[in-house]
Amino acid sequence: MSDKKKVRQKFLIEGIVTILIAITPILHYFWKYLPSDGSEMNFIGITFTNNGFPNVGDAFYYYFLKITPLLLLIIWFTTCKHWWYHAILIPIAMYSFQLFSVLTYDSQIIDESEILYVIAVTMVVTPVVYFIRVKLVDKHVHGIDLDAMDTELQILKEKEELRKEREKLEQRQQTLAKKM
Repeated sequence: MSDKKKVRQKFLIEGIVTILIAITPILHYFWKYLPSDGSEMNFIGITFTNNGFPNVGDAFYYYFLKITPLLLLIIWFTTCKHWWYHAILIPIAMYSFQLFSVLTYDSQIIDESEILYVIAVTMVVTPVVYFIRVKLVDKHVHGIDLDAMDTELQILKEKEELRKEREKLEQRQQTLAKKM
């Protein structure tokens, strides 16, 4: 019974993701179907303003110019099975900061100062991705398995300790044989 629920839930999630991907062109061009002369727009009881832009259509143009690729990148990040998927966080951060700057449109400047925030995110993500890459190259390309190496080193240490113990026992045996 729980398997059917899991399968049903998986189909539901995959269906929602598929629909989101399919409607991204509609989302991207949504601004074309909005009135281009008003400073306010009511939609399902929610009032949208121009937020400092010349009109509501321009505001939605900038919103969806950032939301559409951000949505696709988030879907890609959550569904990617490759080792480098953390690198997708860099463009996600870029579009997120740009969307935030468009939503808080006070400075009248768009896509100018977000690079500083993206550089900070890049400085964190890049070493993580490179570290993962080095581990994978060592394991799969060079055939270096760090866990196997640790196990082998531990075995060698134990053998060395046993050899030293045996030498001590032999020395004691020789001293006892001399005393007798």
